[in-house]
Amino acid sequence: MSYIDPKQLYKWCAVPAEELEGHSRLKVPFRLVQDSREMGRMMAGELVRTIEENNAAGRPTRAIVPCGPKSWYEPWTQMVNSSRLSLKGLFVFHMDECLDWQGRPIPKNHPYNFRTAMEQDFYGGIDADLAVPDEQRFWLLPETIEKVKKAIDEAPIDITLGGWGQDGHVAYNQARRHPYSQVSIDDVRASTIRIQENNIDTILALAHRTFGAAYQFVPPMSVTLGVAECLGAAKVRIFSDTGAWKQTALRVALFSEPTPEYPMTLLQRHPDAVITATLETAQHPISLYPDWELF
Repeated sequence: MSYIDPKQLYKWCAVPAEELEGHSRLKVPFRLVQDSREMGRMMAGELVRTIEENNAAGRPTRAIVPCGPKSWYEPWTQMVNSSRLSLKGLFVFHMDECLDWQGRPIPKNHPYNFRTAMEQDFYGGIDADLAVPDEQRFWLLPETIEKVKKAIDEAPIDITLGGWGQDGHVAYNQARRHPYSQVSIDDVRASTIRIQENNIDTILALAHRTFGAAYQFVPPMSVTLGVAECLGAAKVRIFSDTGAWKQTALRVALFSEPTPEYPMTLLQRHPDAVITATLETAQHPISLYPDWELF
């Protein structure tokens, strides 16, 4: 059973944000940016450069992309349109989707309907002559699991972009909290596409973020790519600008040994993974109040 020692956690959280980048004990490369604007341009640039390199070599680009962080959509659209970057060779694998309590898709205009958001923000502003063909957009739903899995298995993924959750989940690969079904870190690393109940802490975090703590409106289930798919890409770039509810998971990812309590720690075992956070997200209350006595 996984466990983070609170005294170790305190030490990790006490490091000032400005000292994280290049810290001698980092277990995964880390970049600190000042704000959402800088982070969004960096995130968009990662995918744009990958596409440019593959287009120049006459190769397709295969990318796993998230619904959010939101700050990358505007620079993504601007970079593609202004440089006349063709997306005709881009194959997009969407990370996850929310489901209702019976495992069915949620309403189109629900705030957590990821397809609606991506059609508007990721695809919507791209000039029609540059756009990703519809048949190269792989939406994840219960009925498309086998189709998506087969398409991912056909060829290597070039890049995975993503964020992380309050427990360090990438896509919807949450820490498994079932009392009768524990998993090891190797189980998490080998996890694949699946439908699942969302953890209570995930539901509460999203309720606070979007619905004024009305947890009744947060989708209770999800379908997600597994860690095996997300970390199977040649490079993985993870970003967050959402502040307080991501701060502890970031510190664990940077300093802890891999643990199923925080799936994001598996980035340490990837040969080309980088975590990027804004200053607000990299700060931690414990680092700001060294006079606190917690033990």
